[in-house]
Amino acid sequence: MTAKIKLNAASGGGSFSLQAPSSSSNNRVMTLPDTADGTILTTTNPKAGNIIQVVQTVKTDVASTTNNDSFEDISGMSVSITPSATSSKILLMVDMRLSTKTNANIAYKFLRDSTQIYMGDASGSITRATGAIRLTDSAQAEMQTEGGIFLDSPNTTSSTTYKVQWTNTYHTNASYINRSFESTDSNDRVRAASSITVMEVAG
Repeated sequence: MTAKIKLNAASGGGSFSLQAPSSSSNNRVMTLPDTADGTILTTTNPKAGNIIQVVQTVKTDVASTTNNDSFEDISGMSVSITPSATSSKILLMVDMRLSTKTNANIAYKFLRDSTQIYMGDASGSITRATGAIRLTDSAQAEMQTEGGIFLDSPNTTSSTTYKVQWTNTYHTNASYINRSFESTDSNDRVRAASSITVMEVAG
């Protein structure tokens, strides 16, 4: 027989029950704080601002592009999350190591599925992006840390994919993630890692 404690509201309204697990192999302990009063949060009714879930993708391999016509996905720099409520916000954090040839440019942008997010306003023929880099003075032997943080409001409970796209702006040199443009087999060259992380924040 399963042990159960039931508390009824003084006014005769709702009730609250504590029920023990049905098997002794599933013993559980719930410890309440003894320093202050508090509210027990549930996954169906978290307090606004609470982190409900965290999902991360880490990219350790190398990818490259020579494209300068349009933005394309960076392989491995995407992550999917399913919000638990339409009121939830998604905190997007992107951390990348990028490199290209000296005096060349890389532009990158963030997307929610196919929707561009966190970009500058349009201005004539200027490329709209989340960010960009230009490497100069023999920096092609190095990498530059790039990325950004954005609090998005997807307004959905469907699986949502956040990703990063990149393009070369006005040149066709190769651009790389997680390695330098100049990458000889020597211990003064570096292979690095990049990541994309999303957190569901209760609305």
